Amino acid sequence: MMILGIILLVVGFVTGISILWTIGIVLAVIGVVLWILGSMGHAVAGRRHYW
Repeated sequence: MMILGIILLVVGFVTGISILWTIGIVLAVIGVVLWILGSMGHAVAGRRHYW
């Protein structure tokens, strides 16, 4: 999810499409939160680890 967010950030920045920039930020933040929760040992969406 973080990779998809970063890709959308780059594409949105290069093309100037602001909706891609916004969606990219949201996906990157969600990906980072899930990664942090998974690394702390919390079960995320039924998984013990979230990569």
